[in-house]
Amino acid sequence: MTDQRTMTNQQILAVCRSNWEYRGIDDGSVREMLDELSAHLDDAVAAGRTPQDVVGNDVKEFAASWARARAPFARRLLRTAAMVCFVIGWLMLATCLLRWTTERVVSVNDVAFWTVVAAVTVAWELRRGSLGLGRTLTVALAVGLPAVLLSQWLGGDGELFALPLWAALALLLPGLPYAVADARSRKKTAPGVD
Repeated sequence: MTDQRTMTNQQILAVCRSNWEYRGIDDGSVREMLDELSAHLDDAVAAGRTPQDVVGNDVKEFAASWARARAPFARRLLRTAAMVCFVIGWLMLATCLLRWTTERVVSVNDVAFWTVVAAVTVAWELRRGSLGLGRTLTVALAVGLPAVLLSQWLGGDGELFALPLWAALALLLPGLPYAVADARSRKKTAPGVD
């Protein structure tokens, strides 16, 4: 383990990058934060100060506090809740379109599946950042499927209620600005895009 008092600028930047990526800070923001920190570290060295004068004695805590300031918990919670609604809305809309119907029948299995998958997804995203498609499917299979089987065994698969098509569209609305922003962010950070 490296003594934090003798860490080089590059080691400090690597620790911060790792911490910010772990916390789910988007790639564009990570690059911006690294550029800013690198400039501060270079200025400190030019002024005859040590990198620790900039980041303190605990680099990981410095990175964590900057990440919290960049994406406060309340903002991450709001974004995650909006995106969960967005995903559920898209799936409801897709179900209605595939079945050529104007309503989606909701059963006990649906409620169990979405409750468990949403809880795990929200907990993961608030702690570590975005799951991505592959991990989301893994979560759905690993925890959602057993929840469906257990709910079917305990309560059957009877119809609870039916949601009209407009409910799916209403669920899309809170997450739409976040989805657009994420798509634009990915487009900007894609290789070969200036």
